[in-house]
Amino acid sequence: MPNALNPEKVLQYSFAYAPPLMIEAAVKLGLFDALAAGPKSADDLATETKTSVRGVRILLNGLVGLELLTHPKPGQYQLTREADAFLVRGRPAYLGGFFRHASTQLIPKWLGLTEIVRTGKPASSVNAEGDGAAFFEQFVEDIFPLSRRAAMGLADHLNLAAAPGPVSVLDLAAGSGVWGVSLSEKGANVRVTAVDWEGVLGVTKKVAARHGVADRFTFVAGDLDSADFGTGHHVATLGHILHSEGIERSKTLLKKTFAALAPGGTIAIAEWLVADDRSGPPPGLIFAVNMLVNTDRGDTFSFGEIARWLTATGFTNARLAEDLPCPSPLILATKP
Repeated sequence: MPNALNPEKVLQYSFAYAPPLMIEAAVKLGLFDALAAGPKSADDLATETKTSVRGVRILLNGLVGLELLTHPKPGQYQLTREADAFLVRGRPAYLGGFFRHASTQLIPKWLGLTEIVRTGKPASSVNAEGDGAAFFEQFVEDIFPLSRRAAMGLADHLNLAAAPGPVSVLDLAAGSGVWGVSLSEKGANVRVTAVDWEGVLGVTKKVAARHGVADRFTFVAGDLDSADFGTGHHVATLGHILHSEGIERSKTLLKKTFAALAPGGTIAIAEWLVADDRSGPPPGLIFAVNMLVNTDRGDTFSFGEIARWLTATGFTNARLAEDLPCPSPLILATKP
């Protein structure tokens, strides 16, 4: 039949839940770790990981389909470069823990999406300290690598190592501490004020200590709307926080951050951005639904929207730092 509609546009999403669960199973079973030394057969991997040959073979073939493994020769499996870099335990950019977050914290809540859309109320609100601290405490350390390269790149972009005097960094919603830790590692003159809920700051302290920079940190516990940010900071980082706050709370947070910066200071905002007309890109639009599921007012925004908020607050030269390696864009602006 000419011009017949193809259901593939719809059906391609019917098993979209499967890839993160397949990756998590392989992570939990140690399959990626077992392949780090080189190619192996399903029989060898089943013996090494104490699993069934049938189960391992079918899962491994599925991961070949996801382009995370290859067949170097018939019957053998080998890691791709991406799997070796991000899914082998102990690698600097290891992201295997993120998939536990998806399966245990995100997917169960998404199962109630129909009712959430009907009522406009989240499954639980993670932007309030009660549920939020417990939620973020469980996974922020797992996503440290997601922002690591961007944070190191930001330090180079701002040339912190060459600063003639002390540099004060305000790390808001610090989480794993990736922004403050990375910036302080780039310059012995950097001092960090890390703000987050008390429960989450325990993770921040642990990560800062592991990286040998805890003595450069001051930790401030509390909500962003009530915590004392101090004044005179040269850099303020907001790593993936505006999307959980919604429009009005984000505007208020930007005003408070502006007041905490010294003249000439830089604000750096990492965010999942969408087009002004909400036509794409898909990750940002899907993440907005995640905010519907998990927050009272959260959403994702366009660069234009955030730039207008920054300008209205008093910042100048709102810009995208497109040269920095970041899975989500980094917005910079300056306090005149």
